[in-house]
Amino acid sequence: MRFEDLDLEPEVLDGLDAMNFIEATPIQEQTIPVVLEGRDIIACAQTGTGKTAAYILPLLNLIMRHKVEGDKDAVRAIIIAPTRELASQIDMQFEGFSYFMPISTLSVSGGGDGAQWDQQLRAFNKGADVIIATPGRMISHLINSKISLDSVEYLVLDEADRMLDMGFYDDIMKISKYLPKKRQTLLFSATMPVKIRTLAKNILNNPAEINIAISKPNEAIKQMAYVCYEPQKIGLIEHIFSTPVESKTIIFSSSKIKVKDLAHRLKRMKYNVRAMHSDLEQSERDEVMLDFKNGKVSILVATDIVSRGIDITDIGLVINYDVPHDPEDYIHRIGRTARANAEGEAITFISKEEQDKFGKIERFLEREVEKIALPQELGEVPEYTPSVNKPKKFKNYKYKGKKRPFFKKKGKSC
Repeated sequence: MRFEDLDLEPEVLDGLDAMNFIEATPIQEQTIPVVLEGRDIIACAQTGTGKTAAYILPLLNLIMRHKVEGDKDAVRAIIIAPTRELASQIDMQFEGFSYFMPISTLSVSGGGDGAQWDQQLRAFNKGADVIIATPGRMISHLINSKISLDSVEYLVLDEADRMLDMGFYDDIMKISKYLPKKRQTLLFSATMPVKIRTLAKNILNNPAEINIAISKPNEAIKQMAYVCYEPQKIGLIEHIFSTPVESKTIIFSSSKIKVKDLAHRLKRMKYNVRAMHSDLEQSERDEVMLDFKNGKVSILVATDIVSRGIDITDIGLVINYDVPHDPEDYIHRIGRTARANAEGEAITFISKEEQDKFGKIERFLEREVEKIALPQELGEVPEYTPSVNKPKKFKNYKYKGKKRPFFKKKGKSC
């Protein structure tokens, strides 16, 4: 469906035309009409499907269509996002889409100095139309600044599953209590576990449900894996980078401690590397991401803080130093490469203890990821024997001359 076929205001269409957006993605096509009707929604769609525009465009439309008379100092929409980086990126997208509209936005997140706090407070008091905030910073302003959210008409929870994984359930509930009961609430999540449905039941009113099934990885991503012992992983990193990697690289690890340690080791090996994790101050995180985007840093070692919502087009290699906790995280991580019609590679290190997790990922992918032989100098490796729960029915899949069980996916991801 083309955007011009949706019931969007001329100013919104002008912004889309200037950005060369013509065709709506499935999540946009299904979500925008429902939001314009004024209904609450709970939408399941992974990163990369265009879900940010799926709520930005109808919100801009509603704000333009229903202008507030006599009260220009009103905050009309609150967007809650799990990380500073995602909040900043949402703010940038709002600025792009609203270029032809007199609409103001501000990203409100932690870090920074007193001047940043004062700027955020002025935005609340003077009435930025849209505030994009992280949960912790919003709570801080509600408690310490005594701000009023009585004029808010729209609440959006973006990456809701990630926020709950980060322990923000109570903060979200607290924020919702400061908002008018009569409002439109939009909840977006990459997955739909029970805790998301519990949250939706508590803060949404008769929501419409929109499910866009999690898609498989981009076919342009060449997926590979090494089966190894945990101590062999650092040797694998040295092996991979013994041949110059021309494009940008992200190395994902599941803990801040590992990220710090690995980045330190790579620096000692004279690699152009920086670490990205939640312990960094906001100014440091902004500097790291800017240097990585501009090519001043070629290797980024990061936690899952950058697996969603970060759009850098020229990342050629993603390395999973640790196996992600679930298939959805795997999709988000490797989805950082092969963007904008480019090709990319994704390599995962599978320790003996992580085989079951990777087996679940392969089952979701409905394929076995190619296993690469370790360099001989790194020693022997464990046999790959993931003990995932096998369904009763399976077919044989020829893998390097042998037949192995290849599992059929059951159920839905959303």
